[in-house]
Amino acid sequence: MALEFTGVTKTFTLPDGKDLTAVRDINFTVGQGEFVSVVGPSGCGKSTILSMTAGLYQPTSGAVRVSGEVVTKPNPHVGFMLQKDLLLPWRTIIKNVEFGLESRGVPKAERRERALFELDRCHLKGFEDHYPYQLSGGMRQRAALARTLAIDPAIILLDEPFSALDAQTKLLIQNSFAETIQEAGITTLLITHDLSEAVIMSDRVLVLSERPGTVMREIPIDLPDRAHPLKRRQMPEIHQHASEIFTLLRLDQRAA
Repeated sequence: MALEFTGVTKTFTLPDGKDLTAVRDINFTVGQGEFVSVVGPSGCGKSTILSMTAGLYQPTSGAVRVSGEVVTKPNPHVGFMLQKDLLLPWRTIIKNVEFGLESRGVPKAERRERALFELDRCHLKGFEDHYPYQLSGGMRQRAALARTLAIDPAIILLDEPFSALDAQTKLLIQNSFAETIQEAGITTLLITHDLSEAVIMSDRVLVLSERPGTVMREIPIDLPDRAHPLKRRQMPEIHQHASEIFTLLRLDQRAA
């Protein structure tokens, strides 16, 4: 398995000395090349799951394994993308894509070759010498994806990467990301509040309960064209899956 959570609980100690359990007894696996989304109420521990996968902190109990190895520290084989692209404004796009490789001591010629390849794959050929301020929001997110892919991660973690985009750009970037990630064959874990997004992009959706979060349901999305979310969006099954998740999360009751 590319990723495995076994009996994972994470408890934080607050400044007042009280304990807060973010997630409890989390169990799930993600296969090689699989795309899995995690949805749930605000504060249910979705980002905690990503942070433990990346090794930013450790479970209080249980184990997180990436490629069969227990995660005990920040993992260089995990790529992390946040809501903001976090491109360095003083570096050109290609220099931004090279940044992770440069910090790992990859020789200049090799990192340039890999950066050019990923920019081409992310449909940014010709923008190598532009600066971040010269790119649209969607192009900046594609540049951030190219930077993530350049380090050749075993897993990509996506924390609401499309939430800051306008509706039309969001649809196009979802499609671009899906195509690129499937072509690269990289295992992906997406955190999102957008139920339709979770369904159209995923092989499976994990639905978490309120805090302390635990996996209430795993919903398989057994539909074709995962690499083309725009096509999937037209399928009636998408709305059925989204409605099932909506009901599990009791969103109608919360709205009332």
